[in-house]
Amino acid sequence: MSAVPAMSPQPVLEMTAISKTFNGLRVLKNVALKVYAGEVHALMGENGAGKSTLMKILSGAYQADAGGEIRIDGQALSAFDPLSAKARGIAVIYQELSLCPNLSVAENIYLGRELRRGWSIDRKAMEAGCVDVLVRLGADFKPSTKVSVLSIAERQLVEIARALHANAKILVMDEPTTPLSSRETDRLFALIKQLRDQGLAIIYISLLLIAPNPQKSYHAYFLA
Repeated sequence: MSAVPAMSPQPVLEMTAISKTFNGLRVLKNVALKVYAGEVHALMGENGAGKSTLMKILSGAYQADAGGEIRIDGQALSAFDPLSAKARGIAVIYQELSLCPNLSVAENIYLGRELRRGWSIDRKAMEAGCVDVLVRLGADFKPSTKVSVLSIAERQLVEIARALHANAKILVMDEPTTPLSSRETDRLFALIKQLRDQGLAIIYISLLLIAPNPQKSYHAYFLA
């Protein structure tokens, strides 16, 4: 399912003829996926259907079998690894969040891209540098807050903030509502709508999608 408020003529992402084989077992066969900016795609299927494998290929964690192609903004990618995927604006938020609880929100957002003053990490500059993205997401915690004291929903927000701060344009969310309460799920869906309206391309992976209002389909919810 997808919701398209304003579709640009060129897809931000095209995956064509993507296949993946593990030890002789074909997990993916000639998969195609096309996503535009400002669009939400729901990627659904049972466990073992290959959803996460496809997204790991997109993130550069796995290499697809020969013959497939990935295009970002119309440009074919030859060598593809996690660093080049991030550089091209691809961010994946897995169920097991990749945050460091002992570090602050700002330190996690800048992880791997730290600002320095001489030989030291400039924590004050990093805290100031991520205020805007936290405000944009409606976060009610500070950049200096330790991640260890945040709820799961708040930590998820930090992951999204880190992706946006790194100029992600394709955001993949792997079953993000699984650990969330009903209220937290409502808030996440509202945030996804907000990010979609701001032009982000979002791929939402799920076994089963349930809209906050059971009388409305997931598709209708994001079109609302």
